[in-house]
Amino acid sequence: MSDPSRPSDPVDRPSGTLSRRHVVLGGAAAVAAAAVTLGAPDTASAAPGGPSTIAHAGVRPGHPASSRARSRDLAYEYLDLRLDEYGSGDALRLPRSYVGGYFASLPTEFVSSFAYDDALMVLAWLGRGRRGDVQRATVLGDTLLALQAADPIGDGRTRASYQPDTFPVATPPRPIDIGSPAAYTGNQSWVGMAFCRLYAVTRQRRFLDGALRLGTWIATNARDDARQPAGYTGGRNADDQPITYKSTEHNIDVTAFFTQLAQLTRDRAWKRRAALAESFVRAMQDRTDGHLWTGTDPDGTTINRTPIPEDVQVWAYLATLDRRWSSSVTWVLHTLIAHDGPYTGPSFSDTDTSKVWFEGSGQLALALEARGARGDRARAATILDSVQLAQRTQPNGDGKGIVSASSDGLDTGFGDLYHASLHTGATAWYLLSLTRTNPFRL
Repeated sequence: MSDPSRPSDPVDRPSGTLSRRHVVLGGAAAVAAAAVTLGAPDTASAAPGGPSTIAHAGVRPGHPASSRARSRDLAYEYLDLRLDEYGSGDALRLPRSYVGGYFASLPTEFVSSFAYDDALMVLAWLGRGRRGDVQRATVLGDTLLALQAADPIGDGRTRASYQPDTFPVATPPRPIDIGSPAAYTGNQSWVGMAFCRLYAVTRQRRFLDGALRLGTWIATNARDDARQPAGYTGGRNADDQPITYKSTEHNIDVTAFFTQLAQLTRDRAWKRRAALAESFVRAMQDRTDGHLWTGTDPDGTTINRTPIPEDVQVWAYLATLDRRWSSSVTWVLHTLIAHDGPYTGPSFSDTDTSKVWFEGSGQLALALEARGARGDRARAATILDSVQLAQRTQPNGDGKGIVSASSDGLDTGFGDLYHASLHTGATAWYLLSLTRTNPFRL
């Protein structure tokens, strides 16, 4: 694994580690980039934006908002289809994360359900909030609770991925089919945030209880005060051994998750734990241009400076709405915007800016809408237009879901690749941006 502070999934790597949400399994030729720019914002006018929705009732057919509303509804249909592939109604079930394209070309098609992607689907359904959306979010949330309860170690953790085609857990009774067995701190936080949102919407106590088990697991297994900067480590690997690096991404996730637990429980201990995670994120900010480094090496202290990813730059802003992170959003606009044929948007990291990472497109558009600097909303609209174009025109698409990357073989810089295959995570981030749902904040 090229970068121990940012593990990738879902295939076996030489180290034997399986991890979080970045997909490898081969590559393809890059497509030439077009010379287009989104431009840089006037950050002096930045201000956090409130919740709203892009599509409005009553717009005339053919109006841009009408087109966006139709695109949104089709994307929700895609998430519905993925959840219903292995069951229906109130039956517990899992969706597979990636479909078609490169993965369909393998001798045995890759089938796995990543907990991070599943959490995003829950949050996206709750973002629109129709009765059927809440019902589906509840089913998937209950499925994740069942997996947590059935874990062979049984200490409150969830795993990086599970096999949806061999679910359910207990009918007939058998061990759960774990795809990627590592328990990453960031994953626990994302499932925890989904549980927190489910509790806030449904008031079903079981979801808060599940979130508290995950939070306690992180506090018990990942807190590191001894090695400075203090924060939370990566969790436990596939062999249940401690992961000793500290990831900026994970600590952003913990900041948001523990802040939500503090809000829901009014227990100030969670607020103090969130402050520790946020202090680590602050320590990772470069003083020159404001971007965030990936995290630390396994020694827990030395800063890992290569590569520099997109998501932590915008997640830091979304998690806190703190103006200090406006510069990291601007850094993405200056450094990571990719142009691949007709598609424009952020790439995954500074390693390869020849292809668009559509999951990152949803993240960046949401951050720009929230920041609201001069020109930000126009930039967000441009990015979302490109995602909508990909929804309609991608060869591996179905007219509903969003592919992971604009072309096969997007190099993350962490030893793995993204492909132009339909992805529940990319689709969910698109929907979070369209519904203006900030997953990091209740």
